[in-house]
Amino acid sequence: MSDPSSSEPDKKVGWLGRLTAGLRKSSAKLVDGIGDLVTKRKLDDDALADLEDLLITADLGAATAARLTGNLAKTRFGKDVTEDEVRTAFAEDIAQTLAPVAAPLSIDSSKKPFVILVVGVNGAGKTTTIGKLTKQFRDEGRAVTLVAGDTFRAAAVEQLQVWGQRTNTPVVARETGADAAGLAFDALNDAEKRADDILMIDTAGRLQNKDNLMAELAKIVRVIKKKDDTAPHAVLLVLDATVGQNAHSQVEAFQDIAGVTGLVLTKVDGTAKGGVVVALAERFGLPVHYLGVGEGVDDLRPFTAEDFAKGLLGLS
Repeated sequence: MSDPSSSEPDKKVGWLGRLTAGLRKSSAKLVDGIGDLVTKRKLDDDALADLEDLLITADLGAATAARLTGNLAKTRFGKDVTEDEVRTAFAEDIAQTLAPVAAPLSIDSSKKPFVILVVGVNGAGKTTTIGKLTKQFRDEGRAVTLVAGDTFRAAAVEQLQVWGQRTNTPVVARETGADAAGLAFDALNDAEKRADDILMIDTAGRLQNKDNLMAELAKIVRVIKKKDDTAPHAVLLVLDATVGQNAHSQVEAFQDIAGVTGLVLTKVDGTAKGGVVVALAERFGLPVHYLGVGEGVDDLRPFTAEDFAKGLLGLS
């Protein structure tokens, strides 16, 4: 496991700079492609078709690509256009698409504890995301307890315990193979007695065995509701941005299984497929709470539509 403290980002760079750098692989594909397509060329049907294809290959999705080029054609069709004009128009359009889903995770302080269920496939970055969120919550002075609900992977439990030590946060865990629902029930019971602010539950993510995963997550939700019928208060789906269009099937699966309330996109800095965020917003309309663009503990930040859109088109 990588040590986030060993890769702490340069504070002088700032979040916007790290976001821009993180999106460089994605933006390079779009910037170079747009530059090649519109140089000394009128915006005709062929040019629009080429731009639409470019947007699709950048993982923005067919529906988004068609809408963006259609909107561009309304004001620019038949005219000479510059690369900057096209990139700016696309960025403004994308920002409008993303604005409704750019919503920070809101913690209802009247819930003691506010229960956050964290789901996603193994390897997406669930446990690391939990650790980074815990650091933020602890810095805000909140009392947090973590639950190692991925009871079949000892490495996941150990990783969560490391984050617990680093953030001075208790971690509830049991032996490998223990019943995750029973663990969550007992942890919630104890958290209620302590009046914790937040109880965050890690879960397994074995999508290749979807029936078992569905049964396990459904059971966790069912037993939590026995203690608090309003819980879980948030179900966060952690998505690895490098999977591109495969993220759609993950959202569908976990929506069915656990009733996802919001998304966290990780590893945006490791891919040219950052445009998938736009496609997900267009198709599902789920809140995008956080974006991760690095290993550092400060590299998970609330998602902002305009900053992301500008970064995606290389305008930051």
